[in-house]
Amino acid sequence: MYNLTTHEGYIIAVLPLFFHSPTTKTNRLSPLTHISLVPSPETRRKTLTDSSSSIQSLHLPTLYKQSPLNSTATCDHTFQLYEKFEKREEKEERRLSMKFVGEFHEERQDLMISHARTLLWIVRGITTLLLWSFVVRLLTMGEVWGPRLLKTWPSCFTPPSVISDQVELSYVPPKVYYPPKRVYKNNGYLMVSCNGGLNQMRGAICDMVAIARFLNVTLIVPELDKSSFWADSSEFKDIFDVDHFITSLRSEVRILKEMPPRLRRRVDLGMFYSLPPVSWSNISYYHHQILPLLKRYKVVHLNRTDARLANNGLPLEIQKLRCRVNFNALRFTPQIEELGRKVVSILRQNGPFVVLHLRYEMDMLAFSGCSHGCNSEEVKELARMRYAYPWWKEKDINSDLKRKEGLCPLTPEETALVLTALGIDRDVQIYIAAGEIYGGQRRMANLAAAFPNLVRKEKLLDPSELGYFQNHSSQMAALDYLVSLESDIFVPTYDGNMAKVVEGHRRYLGYKKTISLDRKLLVDLVDHYRAGSLSWDEFAFTVKEAHVDHMGSPRERLMIPERPKEEDYFYANPHECLQPLVKPFRYT
Repeated sequence: MYNLTTHEGYIIAVLPLFFHSPTTKTNRLSPLTHISLVPSPETRRKTLTDSSSSIQSLHLPTLYKQSPLNSTATCDHTFQLYEKFEKREEKEERRLSMKFVGEFHEERQDLMISHARTLLWIVRGITTLLLWSFVVRLLTMGEVWGPRLLKTWPSCFTPPSVISDQVELSYVPPKVYYPPKRVYKNNGYLMVSCNGGLNQMRGAICDMVAIARFLNVTLIVPELDKSSFWADSSEFKDIFDVDHFITSLRSEVRILKEMPPRLRRRVDLGMFYSLPPVSWSNISYYHHQILPLLKRYKVVHLNRTDARLANNGLPLEIQKLRCRVNFNALRFTPQIEELGRKVVSILRQNGPFVVLHLRYEMDMLAFSGCSHGCNSEEVKELARMRYAYPWWKEKDINSDLKRKEGLCPLTPEETALVLTALGIDRDVQIYIAAGEIYGGQRRMANLAAAFPNLVRKEKLLDPSELGYFQNHSSQMAALDYLVSLESDIFVPTYDGNMAKVVEGHRRYLGYKKTISLDRKLLVDLVDHYRAGSLSWDEFAFTVKEAHVDHMGSPRERLMIPERPKEEDYFYANPHECLQPLVKPFRYT
């Protein structure tokens, strides 16, 4: 560590030189050697510049002046000084060493804490991502778009009215999955022009789809009647959801909105075959008579479609397809269905309701020749209307005879008596599903007195809501159809096409209560009651007894092969498509 010697009156001290590093806070040995000269008595007054500064930097006292003593003593004293210095340095090094170890442990501890925090945040992030992906998966399975659902979640402080509004606004119709398209060799193109009112055309459309499926042809979306008494200009797409109609049946038959361009020119030039099919025909007629025409001309036009397919004697798959079209494929447009739901909602707010299909409009009376209860001027007006339409073949009609045979609709006065006898609550809502009643308030007076809660769609809805449907009788009839399906009781006063189709649809929905009135019996009972030959109790009892089995309960269709027009209409009771019955069929 050091070396001492004397030379010419000087004590030469060879010392290791330490320097202090401010960056590492340590004392390191310099590669240079520091030489200190201890002056002799002659030079002890001089200042040792280099040695004193170096030694002072080592925290040593300034070397004392050497008196003329023995140099050995001086060396011993110097040795003691450096021994003390070395011990002090070792102590300082140990202190610094302990400090460095502490700092190292502290840095290591900080590093471990930092790593733990980083790992915690990573775990939190992964967990959050997993939870969100799980939520999104659930929302996807529910066919609901996540952000829209989350935005409409009510808080604890949301008023109930706002919650109900949010639930209604957040409704998203479920996605419909359609079956794959049916692939088959196309035998031609079938065009059809439907005739009659809405529900007559509805049944005809179902028949035409079944025929097109059996013949393996392409069906063009049917054309609706625009030239008959109703003069409704509505197209198919104005009443029915045409896209749903096409797509929902693609596994059975190919349906196009219009003729392909390459065949459109043939149609424009009249290069197709047009005919009215034979009424009540079985499927073999179309196979042997219509199919050859399709193969020959490629395009066949059926210009009349009412009752052109038999009620019975058809393959089961044909009957089931007719039901599928009627109950699933023929869906009204969203605008009509929305307004229909609104009417039903308004009625439901006031309790149960009955739909009365009061078929007592001017066209019904004119074409049927039923004028019972009308004054002489009204009778003449109805006759003039009947003769004004050349396509109506029956002109001279005996009104009284038709009424006694049960072929006329019940009058509003007769209807009031029958509903009261059946036990219909006086205060129940009765929705009139019909057009303008012939005779107006005068003819409705008795019915309104017996049942004061008579309502119509014109009374329940704002005029602006019905503005689009004005002068479109088929669209107005579609609204009545929807309300009729949802009623607690459906009562038609005449077995026309709407009464039959609604009855069958209500059977399909679970045999909902439909009272099919026996008009032949009822008019006879009414006449006897008015004549005084029957008391009210006798009249009411007989009416109830006669209609016990006329409430829409399960039964088999009445079949009369020789007179198909007199047998039960397929769409009034499509029992091939209905729920299985516990009890055996019965004829009613």
